[in-house]
Amino acid sequence: MNTPSEDYHALLARHDAMRLRRRILAPSGSRAGEWSAEAPQAYDGTADQRLIGDSLSLVNPLEELIAELYRILFERHPYLRSLFPESMAFQQAHLAGIFRYLIGNLHRTEEMIGVFGQLGRDHRKLGVRPAHFEAFEAALIEALRVRAGARWTHALEQAWLRMLRLAVSAMVRGADEAIAEPPSWEATVTSHELRTPDLAVLRVRPHQPYAFEAGQYASLESPLLEQAWRPYYLARAPHPDGELEFHVRARGADGVSDALVHGAREGGAVRLSAPRGALALPDHLPAADLLLIASGTGWAPMKALLQRIDADHSRAHRVRLLLGPAGEMAAAGEMYDAAYLEAFRRKRSWLTVIAADAASTRFAGAGLRALNGILPPQPGAAARQHAFLALAPEAATTGPTQAVAARLAAAGVPAEQIRHDATGVVAVTEVSASTTRTGLLSA
Repeated sequence: MNTPSEDYHALLARHDAMRLRRRILAPSGSRAGEWSAEAPQAYDGTADQRLIGDSLSLVNPLEELIAELYRILFERHPYLRSLFPESMAFQQAHLAGIFRYLIGNLHRTEEMIGVFGQLGRDHRKLGVRPAHFEAFEAALIEALRVRAGARWTHALEQAWLRMLRLAVSAMVRGADEAIAEPPSWEATVTSHELRTPDLAVLRVRPHQPYAFEAGQYASLESPLLEQAWRPYYLARAPHPDGELEFHVRARGADGVSDALVHGAREGGAVRLSAPRGALALPDHLPAADLLLIASGTGWAPMKALLQRIDADHSRAHRVRLLLGPAGEMAAAGEMYDAAYLEAFRRKRSWLTVIAADAASTRFAGAGLRALNGILPPQPGAAARQHAFLALAPEAATTGPTQAVAARLAAAGVPAEQIRHDATGVVAVTEVSASTTRTGLLSA
């Protein structure tokens, strides 16, 4: 007999199949009766940004507004609670970050629409459907009214509604564009190796074909924490055997990372999201100098990129890997995958490995000092550099990344040749599109 959860997910799968069939059969441009949350035709994001910004003092702190939102949502629609993890702490912080990003970037409407289109594609793995957004909208408006009280106005409410509907319409379109793609992939753990007490290297094999590029990341869900997802870089380039590799550091917070490090076992199950990210090598990249900068488990995408470069014999690259440790490995002067890296380096004359100061746990200082020694001093030479950054993603901070990106830009590396993924929507608010090419790393 199926459990309620199994029945629910079977219903969602049938619903998606019916949507896909209607979309194929519907006339071009038709939504075939689907609720779409159409965005305003002529949207003035700057004006709404001012109105909403002025209203924040009435509803802040955002964390309390969001707690009230979820209280109302689950009270009115108890069945929606199953779409969320048992602990709502991360979810509430994540949504607060989303709202801060949305409000802070409302004047950059097209950029914001692209970000929320990506969020819509990613939210399919959670079982989120367009009708759920209607319930969310109603709960948000009620929460705003509760928080602001008598000072709430119709004009403020309409500004919040326009902002939300713009974001939701982008999410719905993003989900629709990915409807032929599975919302998630079931996978079996084929290997689980503890490299340090808090760091595991996992190999998993998806049950269905899983297409990705070296340098990308995927979100993982452990059966020990259903509906909780966290992003991890793929640490292996695509391989005929179909196995994927992930490097996971436990955070001591009883979250997904801890479940994967301490609870995953060979033969166990995980779920994967679709691959995302900004670190993949572009197809049009000519022979060029590549600078790979990583610390901690940021080594994972660099490992995959090195394998990808090694397999591409049609282009001659000169690659320099600036690698700094993180956390307790820094104090010990160790790198958890050192044996692999040393064996790989010995056979590749095109690769130079530079270690940042192992005595420092902050890559921003040690890494920048090492970076000063390898950036070309000749005028114009830096313009030929293509840089890929992944600095200790387990630290969940973009400070060191921004410092390194700024140093590269100051040395003359063009902005479009500096690539990194922001860690979470909160970090996206700190990333300027004019200084880096950035992907969105969210769970």
